[in-house]
Amino acid sequence: MITKPAETAELATESATERASGRPRDRILLVARDLFYERGVRAVGVDEIAAAAGTNKMTLYRHFASKDLLVAECLREFARQSEAEWDRLAAAYPGDSRAQLTAWLTKMTDHIVADGGRGCALANAAVELAEKDHPARKVIEEVKRAQRNRLVKLCEAAALTEPEFLADELFLLLEGARVSAQSVGADGPAARLVRMGEAIIASHTPRT
Repeated sequence: MITKPAETAELATESATERASGRPRDRILLVARDLFYERGVRAVGVDEIAAAAGTNKMTLYRHFASKDLLVAECLREFARQSEAEWDRLAAAYPGDSRAQLTAWLTKMTDHIVADGGRGCALANAAVELAEKDHPARKVIEEVKRAQRNRLVKLCEAAALTEPEFLADELFLLLEGARVSAQSVGADGPAARLVRMGEAIIASHTPRT
C-alpha cells in the first residue's frame, strides 16, 4: 500500500502518542464526551476532538466510523455512569427502596449543581439531534425508558401507591429541574428538587 506523506506523519505522531498516553479509543471517547457535554454536539468537530485527544482524524475514524456513531457511544458512556450510580445507591441502602429514592433525589440535586447547569447530556443531545434516524436517538430513547422503568420498580418495591404514575412524576420533575438549572441557574427551582420530590413521594405513601 502506498502511504501519502501526510498520512506517514500522522501515523508517526499517533504511534508516539499511543506509547505515551495509552489506548487512543479511550482518549477519543473521553475527550469527545466532555466536549459534547460542555459545548454541544453540533459545535464540536472531529478535527478538534482528534487534536484534543492527541491523535488524528484517521485514527478517530478507525475506531468510530462517523461522528454520529461517536456521539452515540459517548451517550452510552453517560448511561453506563448512570447505571453505576444506581448500583451504588442499591449497595448503600440494601433492601431499602424508599431510602434509595431519597438518596437518588439528593444525588440528582448534587449533579445539577456540580454540572454547572448543563443538565442532562442525553436530553441536550435529543434537542440538538432532530433527525429521527440518527444513531444517537435510539440510544437516548432506550436509556430514558430504562431509567423510567428503574424508577417504577423502585417505587413498586417501596410499596408506594400508583408506582408508575409516581415514577412519571419523579422522572418529569428531574427533567424539568435540569432544564430550569440551564435557564435560571442551579439556585432556582432546581435547588428544591429534593423537597418537591419528597412531597410527591409522601402523597403516594399509603395511609396507616
